[in-house]
Amino acid sequence: MKAGLRATSLILVVSGLLAATSERPHARPQDKPFFTSAVPADQMRGKQAVVETTAGTFVIDLLPAVAPDHVAYFMKLALEGAYGGTTFHRMVKDGIIQGGDPLSKDPAKRAAYGTGGLGVLKAGPTSEKQTRGAVSTVLVPGQPDSGGAQFFICVVDQPALDGRFTVFGRVVEGMRVVERISETPVDDKGKAAERVEITSVAIRNRPPVPFTVETPVELAAYRAVLETSAGTITVEFFPDKAPEHVRNFLRLAQAGVLDGTAFHRVVRGFVIQAGHLPTRREPLADEQKALVRTLQPEFNDTTHVKGTLSMAHGDDPASASTSFFICTAPAPALDGKYTAFGRVVGGLDVVDAIEATPVAGETPVARVDLVRVRIERRR
Repeated sequence: MKAGLRATSLILVVSGLLAATSERPHARPQDKPFFTSAVPADQMRGKQAVVETTAGTFVIDLLPAVAPDHVAYFMKLALEGAYGGTTFHRMVKDGIIQGGDPLSKDPAKRAAYGTGGLGVLKAGPTSEKQTRGAVSTVLVPGQPDSGGAQFFICVVDQPALDGRFTVFGRVVEGMRVVERISETPVDDKGKAAERVEITSVAIRNRPPVPFTVETPVELAAYRAVLETSAGTITVEFFPDKAPEHVRNFLRLAQAGVLDGTAFHRVVRGFVIQAGHLPTRREPLADEQKALVRTLQPEFNDTTHVKGTLSMAHGDDPASASTSFFICTAPAPALDGKYTAFGRVVGGLDVVDAIEATPVAGETPVARVDLVRVRIERRR
């Protein structure tokens, strides 16, 4: 489905999210005050919601600076356990998923799903864009001050929805889970034909970026185990020589960015090279993409000899990102021009085996996988 058609169909669905149900939302009592946060936005900063579902887990970065009342109400319900047992009751494949209705806890009330938990929040700011992963408050059509417990998540960018709903969070991990939920079969009214339940929503502090504050001595305690289709290679790092390259490799490895890539370049008597993202068997998740960046060179006095782990780059020395190589022989021409940041301490025979694989030019005839990179801490 093309993005434009998807956005158009989504407007029709979201605009009629409640109109399509057999019951109408109850009128909001005129004397009932709207919910307002008693917690300053600063105290909610840096919070995330970990949403456990029967289809998997995803994580929402909450945006109290943008929509403090909406965030505070979502956190209140989460902390009370109110979302446990609710379902994602409406979805558009590769479009949106909608959930959070307290009525959806009861399978007998399926006809009323989409009508509960509303009329609690006044309309908030709508300047945040409805991009992939945006989490917004569901409204009764034509009633901007009708938000409450229900929310929807954009599976893809939906610019046609900009300015219509209050975005109060963004999914930063687990978008593949959100995508899978959007693929749930629906009936002729667009309601989920199968229950996809929220089992819990936990509020936590946003974890720090890994391998940011460790000293070079602390970084030196880590090793990486490269599990390949030819065997296992173990490397240690030189954070005293290239600390940012070591941090980068550890982050990428821990997040699984390098998993599923291939040894795409083999030059006998020179290097074997892996980590090139176009060789990856599956596309990166959004949270993995966020970790990919280019590095400033950290050229040092480490020589490129057999077993040296070094970072590949293009014509620009500051273009290294994920692709790395292991020397299979002395390569003094690389010294001072590529950043060496580690060495092989186990599995040189596997390096030799990969080097010996048949090639067409510099490309292996049969794929040699980097199946997984596992981080270990030396005792």
